[in-house]
Amino acid sequence: MQNLPTLEAFPVKSYDKLRYADTDRQGHVNNAVFSTFLETGRVELLYEAGLLRLEGDSSYVIAALNLSFQAEITWPGRVDIGTGLLHIGNSSLKIFQQIFQHGQCVATAETVIVQLDAGTGRSRPWAEPARQALAGLLLSAGEA
Repeated sequence: MQNLPTLEAFPVKSYDKLRYADTDRQGHVNNAVFSTFLETGRVELLYEAGLLRLEGDSSYVIAALNLSFQAEITWPGRVDIGTGLLHIGNSSLKIFQQIFQHGQCVATAETVIVQLDAGTGRSRPWAEPARQALAGLLLSAGEA
């Protein structure tokens, strides 16, 4: 992505408070914590779409995660997380996220999650109500 969207362009906006325990020896937020920030946004997207209500006997797994670091995060403060969908597949979602601190993009990520049938552990297609709810969380072509 060359022209990254602003936080306002994302259909789901979240935040996390930075903890002193998140920092490494250099005083920066540890790179492993970035994944926790992404999880905050993904979970809020699933709740926003109502998937836990619409697809109650399903579970979700991460099939792929591509995280790119753009800048350091420093303590104290908070980060803002923008989350939206790039693509809705048969049983998967491609999620695009950005992490911001003080309005600056510090990381981008693309994640593929797959819906699984809780009983069989196999991929499960989206039901039509879930697909419609997810469509409202797609990033527009100009933002993606």
